Amino acid sequence: MDRNYELRMIKHSKLFQHSIFAAGMLFALSGCGLSTTSQAVQTDATVSPAFQAQMSPIPTPATYRCGAWSSNNAPSPYSTITIYAKLTKNTQGVSGATAQATAHFQDGDLPLDQQATSDQGGYVSFTLPLQGRQPRLVPTTVDVIFTVGSTKIACTPAFFTPE
Repeated sequence: MDRNYELRMIKHSKLFQHSIFAAGMLFALSGCGLSTTSQAVQTDATVSPAFQAQMSPIPTPATYRCGAWSSNNAPSPYSTITIYAKLTKNTQGVSGATAQATAHFQDGDLPLDQQATSDQGGYVSFTLPLQGRQPRLVPTTVDVIFTVGSTKIACTPAFFTPE
């Protein structure tokens, strides 16, 4: 055998041994990290009566509820739409309540002239000629307020966006 060949084989052998040693050290060091396992004891959750007594009561729903909506959510700028609203008391329609409506356009508010009185189901309606008051693609809301005796009830507003 050639002496150079033997030296190369010894060199490769030592390189192989060093590689095996380095891999073994990396493997050994990886086990030296922090332990993330814990021996937690699972216990049953208990809610004491004293804690339960501190809970706030379930809220009661409002006596009166109302909402408003438009006959067309995407009318043309010069169309006439209808605004509807419904008033309930303990889920039953309220008849004989008066209602007023105000449309909120970009250039100002427009009170609707009609004063409506709710029917047996609690419904009222208002006619709203748009007459180009609101630019295309700009949303508009309409507030409806019912009056029952001396109580005023504001509805969730109706809305529309001229197309």
